Amino acid sequence: MASSENDVNQPFIEKSRASDSESSIELESVLLDHSLPRWNRLRQATWIEMKLLFSLAAPAVMVYMINYLMSMSTQIFSGHIGNLELAAASLGNTGIQIFVYGLMLGMGSAVETLCGQAYGARKYDMLGVYLQRSTILLVLTGVLLTFVYVFSKPILLFLGQSPEIASAAAIFVYGLIPQIFAYAVNFPIQKFLQAQSIVAPSAYISAATLVLHLVMSWVATYKLGLGLLGVSLVLSLSWWMIVIGQFVYILKSENCNTTWNGFSWKAFSGLPEFFKLSAASAVMLCLESWYFQIIVLLAGLLENPELTLDSLSICMTICGLVFMISVGFNAAASVRVSNELGAGHPKSASFSVRVVTTCSFITSVIAAILVLTFRDVLSYAFTGGEVVAEAVSDLCPLLALTLALNGIQPVLSGVAVGCGWQTFVAYVNVGCYYIVGVPLGALLGFYFKLGAKGIWLGMMGGTVMQTVILIWITIRTDWNKEVEAAQGRLNKWGDKKEPELKE
Repeated sequence: MASSENDVNQPFIEKSRASDSESSIELESVLLDHSLPRWNRLRQATWIEMKLLFSLAAPAVMVYMINYLMSMSTQIFSGHIGNLELAAASLGNTGIQIFVYGLMLGMGSAVETLCGQAYGARKYDMLGVYLQRSTILLVLTGVLLTFVYVFSKPILLFLGQSPEIASAAAIFVYGLIPQIFAYAVNFPIQKFLQAQSIVAPSAYISAATLVLHLVMSWVATYKLGLGLLGVSLVLSLSWWMIVIGQFVYILKSENCNTTWNGFSWKAFSGLPEFFKLSAASAVMLCLESWYFQIIVLLAGLLENPELTLDSLSICMTICGLVFMISVGFNAAASVRVSNELGAGHPKSASFSVRVVTTCSFITSVIAAILVLTFRDVLSYAFTGGEVVAEAVSDLCPLLALTLALNGIQPVLSGVAVGCGWQTFVAYVNVGCYYIVGVPLGALLGFYFKLGAKGIWLGMMGGTVMQTVILIWITIRTDWNKEVEAAQGRLNKWGDKKEPELKE
């Protein structure tokens, strides 16, 4: 029956696929047409790429922004309960929840590499299998991560956090346990859809969920008085609403008829080998997300930790909000690069990298200017304290520099995912972040008594180093070899014997 339905809808699906393929082929032909003057060639190529890019980036930015706004609004509701609750929610979000978010998102990025390249190579039937394999692995990982949430209080105390804040943060984290498994299903689905340039439906589902989330959070906070546990449970419920909405779309939409053929036993084959790429992806992204966690954890060890955590968490929340724009470009870069490599278009892949990096950087610079302009009033969206407002204003120059820097680094990470460079980038992240950034931040913050500013400056030093290395590697990339590597990877993973992955 499923096969019959696919046959009926095949002309519609192939027409949709052909539209994207024609634009991709047109871009490659324009870039290779040296009979055109260089300026005309660049102008035409930029126009084609911008259409392809923004059809992906705009809804992707919306998805990540809305998802982040749900967490941000939960933090805001917590802040209006009290300053202790704001510090607890900040520590729970940044100290515990981002740990799991980074791990799950990282493991899900294996789907992004394989699905993107398979889609570009028109091996549509493998996308659904990759989705299911990733979901199985992430659910199993989620079971283990539950223990981190259950024992969050002793973990935070062991890391030197204030007992009062750690106790409140643990209550907040308990309500986020269902969110772990929403992540486990959501990220593979999200990457599965993105690889096919299907992003707008996720944006609509997320937007509708955000409205419901705000209403439910208001009721839980002001009408029912459920406190920290209530607002965190609402956040978990909202994530599950997004997951269910996206999965229903996959089942019902004609756009997924050729890539989703139902549940398959093939999803259980080759799991150990699939885990290798997932683990490399997880390490790469976790090292990045955990890096910013450490800022908050170190800040909790400074004098007057409540004020420090409040001001720093507000700045990090704003940073994270703008970062979602770059993450949207990151997703677009990954899809564009992986699709073009899978299709055998090295020139298009290289050109896409330059265009998406430029667009992301310009957007982030604009955001940095806005932060500096409104530095004295930003904190009042979170809490009413004047002391916190002054502390936030004092940190805003560093925040602005970080925003500008984040216009480049996440996009290059997306390029790495699109190419399958996760293992290499993981090594770069270890050196730049944990051998340089963290020790330098601790030295400036504690030894030289610069406090939160010193910690942040040190961490920025590691990020600058990592960004420079990624720029250098990207510039020197032989895109013809990347096309060959993509084809080899697809042949390997398309084989029924599921040969061992060697990354």
